[in-house]
Amino acid sequence: MNHKELKELIEFLVEKDIAEFELERGDVKIRIKRGAEPGAIHTPDPRYFAVHSAPPPAPEVGVHPVTAESPTTAPATAAAPAPVENLHIVHSPIVGTYYESPSPGSPPFVKVGDTVEVGQVVCIVEAMKLMNEIESDVAGEVVKKLITNGQPIEYGQDLFAIRPRA
Repeated sequence: MNHKELKELIEFLVEKDIAEFELERGDVKIRIKRGAEPGAIHTPDPRYFAVHSAPPPAPEVGVHPVTAESPTTAPATAAAPAPVENLHIVHSPIVGTYYESPSPGSPPFVKVGDTVEVGQVVCIVEAMKLMNEIESDVAGEVVKKLITNGQPIEYGQDLFAIRPRA
């Protein structure tokens, strides 16, 4: 793509008021993202709203109150806390519908226990009739799938937990 074509493309995007555009042609990849004009305030469309589910209740932890009468009522052999595992979360880059396989009846891109590489397709998110391949941004083992097939998902929603390769 030469300078003139790029300039025409940008002028077209400005004319049509397109805020974000991505093009891949062979080994050339172009991504254009325009910010809001100074002083412009984005107001959400009142016809659309996000519905968020309530977070799950926190598990109860055994708490032993300490009073003045019994200063050492805590048990002598407290259970060792479970080690916190350092997992990488793959997030959805767009709003859409999650699909685990390329077509109905096909095996999923990844399953729990599979090893993934950086850039490997882990799922598809359909947005506006376009199928967007979502790639892993870390190499490691898929520990948990956090959504179900056909589920609508939000921008930034957690999709997979991956244990990074050491």
